[in-house]
Amino acid sequence: MKSPVSVLALAAWLLSAPALADLKVFACEPEWAALAGELGGARVEAVAAVTGAQDVHYIQARPSLIARVRNADLVVCTGADLEVAWLPLLLRQANNPRVQPGQTGFLAAADFVTLLEIPVSVDRAGGDIHPFGNPHIQTDPRNILPVAVELSARLRAIEPDGAAEYARLLEDFRGRWQQALERWQARAAALAGMEVVVHHNSWIYMNAWLGLDQLGSLEAKPGVPPSAGHLAALLAQIGSHNPRAIVRAAYQSARPSEWLSGRAGIPALVLPHTVGAVEGADDLFAVYEVMLDRLEGVAP
Repeated sequence: MKSPVSVLALAAWLLSAPALADLKVFACEPEWAALAGELGGARVEAVAAVTGAQDVHYIQARPSLIARVRNADLVVCTGADLEVAWLPLLLRQANNPRVQPGQTGFLAAADFVTLLEIPVSVDRAGGDIHPFGNPHIQTDPRNILPVAVELSARLRAIEPDGAAEYARLLEDFRGRWQQALERWQARAAALAGMEVVVHHNSWIYMNAWLGLDQLGSLEAKPGVPPSAGHLAALLAQIGSHNPRAIVRAAYQSARPSEWLSGRAGIPALVLPHTVGAVEGADDLFAVYEVMLDRLEGVAP
């Protein structure tokens, strides 16, 4: 039999122990799961549908993901049709009214930033064209804070009891993120004007942030695998320029960039497009640290 002292000690410990996560967040991409973790702390359990090694365009609506969405309090995705091939099916099969588009429990990050490359017209013959604009907003860290502000507001609306803690975590994140942005911006100055070639047109937000000049893409049309003819034409095209890198994401085939790299003498770089995409990019801050480290390594 436990003594009164031990019972009181146990009760005190239970009262002081951290509460289990009160709010479940389903994120389509690792960057939004990481952001939810920053803003929710121990009150939030955040999981991502994909890893940094996967192409978010091509994900199957697996039963395990459907179950996650069915139990979620908040779904956070990029939007702008990035997940159009699988997210609508997940939401429909999960049948969770809390997280349907238009509800507080559904957040599309692209709704809170300025999208680039909004097409005048959409013709699928032109490849994987996104009608609302280029959705790869996370490659510019300046886009993270507006999403963070909205995400924090959703957490407070869904769980009012945690509002004070969510507000505190937002202010803490805001301060650390703004300090990091200042550091990164100082480093970015040395990269302005650097010419690059990309595998897929998913780096335009990074280019806009850093002032990089994109000379071309290994894909003649977005989402269409590079052809030998297009690569040969691209090799000729860049001959009068001085590109410093061929940039791709970890999930993309290395063969086209290595082919061009070998013939043009240009380094082939794998840059982190999200958390966990490359070694060292283990959290949201590290994504941009590693991105800058690798670009600085090939800068003039």
